[in-house]
Amino acid sequence: MGELDHGTLFSDHRIDGGDNLVVPARNALCSQKYKPVDYEHLYELAAEAKMGSAQIQLKIKKAEQVSKISKEQMLLKQHRQVWWQEYKRLSESRQKAEEEMKTFLDEESHKNNFFFDLRDLEQRLSKERDTYQTDALVPVWQLKEDLKLNLAKMQRCLSKESCQKPEINSAEVLQQIKFMKKQQKAILEGLILESLSLERELEEYKENALVPSSEEKNGVFLEVPPELLSLECPYPALQALLVEEYQELARGYWAKLQEVDQQLEALSRNSDWKEEDQWVFQTVVNQYPSDLQRRRTLYLDMLQRYLPHKSRQELVAHEKAWDHCHSIRNQRRALLLTWAQVRRAFVLRAGAAAAEAAAAHEAEVELADSRQKQLEICADLKAKVLQWKAQQEEAAKLEAAVAARRKEKEDERERLQREQETIRRAQDKEKLKKYWAEKELKWQEQEERDLQHLEELRKLMAEQAAKDRERVRFRRAVLERRRRQQRTELAERRERRERQRERRLEELRRQVGCAVPAGLTASSRPKINATVPQRQTHQPGKRHFRADQPQFSPGINPVSSVALTTGTS
Repeated sequence: MGELDHGTLFSDHRIDGGDNLVVPARNALCSQKYKPVDYEHLYELAAEAKMGSAQIQLKIKKAEQVSKISKEQMLLKQHRQVWWQEYKRLSESRQKAEEEMKTFLDEESHKNNFFFDLRDLEQRLSKERDTYQTDALVPVWQLKEDLKLNLAKMQRCLSKESCQKPEINSAEVLQQIKFMKKQQKAILEGLILESLSLERELEEYKENALVPSSEEKNGVFLEVPPELLSLECPYPALQALLVEEYQELARGYWAKLQEVDQQLEALSRNSDWKEEDQWVFQTVVNQYPSDLQRRRTLYLDMLQRYLPHKSRQELVAHEKAWDHCHSIRNQRRALLLTWAQVRRAFVLRAGAAAAEAAAAHEAEVELADSRQKQLEICADLKAKVLQWKAQQEEAAKLEAAVAARRKEKEDERERLQREQETIRRAQDKEKLKKYWAEKELKWQEQEERDLQHLEELRKLMAEQAAKDRERVRFRRAVLERRRRQQRTELAERRERRERQRERRLEELRRQVGCAVPAGLTASSRPKINATVPQRQTHQPGKRHFRADQPQFSPGINPVSSVALTTGTS
């Protein structure tokens, strides 16, 4: 060592008191003299200290490397477990789909020629695959086997000195390998171009055939159900009101759906990620179940492996945007489900209203004097429809509030988890847990109150529907009882008239029998004609009766008139 090593001299090694740079010569004659410094000894001590420090740093680096390797292996093991489960699930799904497709083709092949074309296409693709394997893969496998055989021969000859080395033309082998690489590269480029063209065609078909326009979506969403149009309602105003209420309700849900779609479109426009990167992100995140421990750490690590050109900050930002988009999609799905339930309930309610209206109209035809009552029933039905609509809107608002609170709860939980992860070594961990418990209790109480209110509202609606059905049955029973009573009264009235008629006829017969005796002859008729008026004049309280002119109504039984004629003759 020619020069003084300042880094070695100024190391952390502390030199003992007897190894100072200069030591006063206390036993000398003069106290101003010093002993010479032993630099060789100092260099040795500094070199030993430097070597010890280097060894310690090497051990630290080895420990860090071992820790990093063990952490990497643990992550890879967890990744392997998750992806192995996903591989098994996908394999089972693929096998099930292939079996279902084969069964479907076997069952439907005799019904349509399209399935015969599919089978021909399958056979043609199988032949092309076999041809590709024979032309492209078999030569590669053959070359690989030849190289393995030559390498084994070389290794055997190298292990045995007496063995003669085989003659291998390395230039020819290299030329074959280069030719094979060039051929495989050309084949792969052709396959890639073909796959890209097929993907473009499929995307065009998808855009043209599978994606409806906004006008078509609006028309389908706002289309009045055929069940509502085919209702047998005797009141066009009521049917028009039902259709108008349905369209208004559909427009409200359509506006909400449009708002959600606009939010999704805004998120997709604001994202600067490629479609392939988004697909990779979504696929990787979905592979890890939500109940998996350290789920976020695992899928972020896997995303950094699959997307090395994206930084962790970009992944975290896209994760937040994706969570927001996922929550909006869940909200859209819940909105569509709610609309389907509301639509079905509206159709059922409209059918019940139409049935009540039909019953009311039938009662109006039967009873002309109940017109005012029918108008009141229509008004009542209209009020019930409006009340049901208000109840549905309130139920939808409650469900939206519950969904919003659940979303807020999920966001709050994720935020607290991130804060807990960043400040997990802080001393206020118990305060966060207590705060979370209080927040959870408030949310749970609020959610239980909302769910209880929603359940009471649904019970009230169900009871109202049951009462309406009971009212319809009661009105039908009253109408039937009224008809039976009318028929009974009509029959009694006819029977009473018949008895009165018979009684009058009997009295008339009795009067005729007393006025004309049976033994009266034709010769005595003038005397009777002369005496009967005189007798009747003396009896003013009795009816005047003449034998030659019968005094009875045309409704009298003709048998009595025949008897009268016979007696007079």
